[in-house]
Amino acid sequence: MSDRRVLLRDLLVLLVLTAGALALPAFASEFAVSMALTCLMYVALASSWGLFCGATRYLSLATSAFFGVGAYTSALLLSDLPWLLTIALGGAMAVVLAVVMGSAVLHLRGTYFAVLTFGMTELIRHAITYAEKTFAGTVGRVLAVVPERDTVYLTLLGLAVLAVATSIAVRRSRLGLALAGIGNDEQRAQTLGVDTRTVKVIGFAITAAFAGATGAAMSVRWTYIDPMTVFNPFIGFQTVLIALIGGAATLWGPLIAAIVFSVIAEALRLQLPQLYMMALGLLLILSVLYLPGGLASLRPSSFVGWRDHIVGWRNQPRAVAKKVHDG
Repeated sequence: MSDRRVLLRDLLVLLVLTAGALALPAFASEFAVSMALTCLMYVALASSWGLFCGATRYLSLATSAFFGVGAYTSALLLSDLPWLLTIALGGAMAVVLAVVMGSAVLHLRGTYFAVLTFGMTELIRHAITYAEKTFAGTVGRVLAVVPERDTVYLTLLGLAVLAVATSIAVRRSRLGLALAGIGNDEQRAQTLGVDTRTVKVIGFAITAAFAGATGAAMSVRWTYIDPMTVFNPFIGFQTVLIALIGGAATLWGPLIAAIVFSVIAEALRLQLPQLYMMALGLLLILSVLYLPGGLASLRPSSFVGWRDHIVGWRNQPRAVAKKVHDG
């Protein structure tokens, strides 16, 4: 299939999904809309995370930092500024943080990069907690001005659609080629003239912009926010798990996984929270072992390969017993 046809197919799929999501609040229950909000949040987070981390193979655990910065920006400014401007400033503050953080740690790879991004996230959370206690005399913020449900829903839908559309555009741009080149062989990309440091910071900042804007939009779902709520490491971990299980290097994998896991989360988290975490961990293990490309790489041939593997595993003891008997 030619690149033009692939582009048209991707845009058509995105348009159909957007139309379906737009129609949802008109006939769905409050519970369904609430679940859809969570789904859209993770679509935006996982798609933007995969845009940078899936291409470069850098494992960032800073999503909750960007999300929390955006949420606090919204809590501080929403009563004085228009809604969309608050969302934009939430994303902008996260970009500033990403540029500073990226300039400091993006020269590292692998475990070192993952641990440092997580450590810096925790540092930011504790710093804001200390600042709240010292200067405000409390920990947390009350959101007195909250927009209507449909406003929040349309904002998150716009962010999710924009995240997927940005991923489509970046994959077909020189920036996308540079990010993919860094993921394949960073030293070779440097020798070919790619300014890898700048490219990585730009990609990291794009991810942060969506995480910050999403945090700003989602903050109004709570009437009271505190650092532990909006800088919750679980937000970052689940974003990474969703992207990896769906296929971080693919376009539609994070979206598919976000929908699946949002439904599973709402069904299990309240009644059986431990079972949900066990299911999430089990699916990650199975995905790494048997579906390294994620759910997006699932094909009929995958089932054939799994069947042959299971048959071979079942026949192995018989083959060993026969060999021992013959020997």
